[in-house]
Amino acid sequence: MNTKSKLVKALTIIVATYLFLLSIKLLGHSFKQFKNLAEIMIMMTSNPFAGLIIGIVATSLIQSSSTTTSLVVGLVAGNALNLSNAIPIIMGANIGTTITNTLVSLGYINNKVEFRRAFSASVVHDFFNICVVIVLFPIELKFHIISKTASILERGFSGAGGLKMFNPLKFIIDPAIKLLDFLFSFVPYENLVMIIFSLIIMFSALAFLIKTIRSIMLTRIEVIIDKYLFRNDVLGFIFGILMTALVQSSSVTTSLIIPLAGAGLISVRQIFPYTLGANIGTTFTAMLAAMATQNSVAVTVAFSHLCFNVFGIVLFYPFKFIPIRMAEFVGLMASKSTRNLILFITIYILLHFVPVVLIFLT
Repeated sequence: MNTKSKLVKALTIIVATYLFLLSIKLLGHSFKQFKNLAEIMIMMTSNPFAGLIIGIVATSLIQSSSTTTSLVVGLVAGNALNLSNAIPIIMGANIGTTITNTLVSLGYINNKVEFRRAFSASVVHDFFNICVVIVLFPIELKFHIISKTASILERGFSGAGGLKMFNPLKFIIDPAIKLLDFLFSFVPYENLVMIIFSLIIMFSALAFLIKTIRSIMLTRIEVIIDKYLFRNDVLGFIFGILMTALVQSSSVTTSLIIPLAGAGLISVRQIFPYTLGANIGTTFTAMLAAMATQNSVAVTVAFSHLCFNVFGIVLFYPFKFIPIRMAEFVGLMASKSTRNLILFITIYILLHFVPVVLIFLT
């Protein structure tokens, strides 16, 4: 491969990655028009189970667990929501934030082998979060270990002021988002059109990434990934924390590795600790925002999110084979036939949205 060809391929990867990131942020921006609806849903929380379901649905709608957690922190600070109902919402937010990964994995649907790898990589985060909620939700209801631990941490940070973290994605992508937002403001049904446009850009950019990654020498990339980023679970975990804390979005950081999984550069077992790190990194924004409120209960809520994720990792890391094997099985089954895929997606959608309809009806 000559220098000119290498340069073209490198430029293609940079442009495709930028468009891919832009599409994810634009999709999230489009869904955030539902922020008011999500806030109303959260305020309607009447019991812990309803809070859990509403956390899942609200985060699925606005595509950001950080936004959901920040909403909860704000409502708690304004005495519109109490701590006992806030924690289940945060638990649900962890599950709802993973839907972007599934959308990205659908870009590989034309290649069974790559789709199996990508789909497995996309749902391993789901299965881990679901397993943690199944175990910790009833324990929290009975013993309140998360809220008690968070209260202890809050006392240690009482009086701390809020900080703002530099987000490179805002600097790089926000100007384009603002321009597109302005252009789409002249279009009827702008939110719907923006969602469709972002999905087209996402899958198109993904197609270019897939094509380019397939055409280049993967040996060097594999060495970088295996030797430096995902050499072991500790490095993958730290990388996940740093990446997510930096870009302040677990949806973005976990979606970015789906193309690598589809190309076979990284396995589900290597991705798993990275997603655990992403769960920790996504809590930083809300914690800093909560400290700025100087409201002790709001800070406790933010620390509850951190405690929930830490307890989940401590409990399930020794049993990591459970979510990993579940993800690999679902990926294998979904890739075998279109009927299986439709079945899994239907179940996925029903699990996210049907329960909230029942809550509204009752």
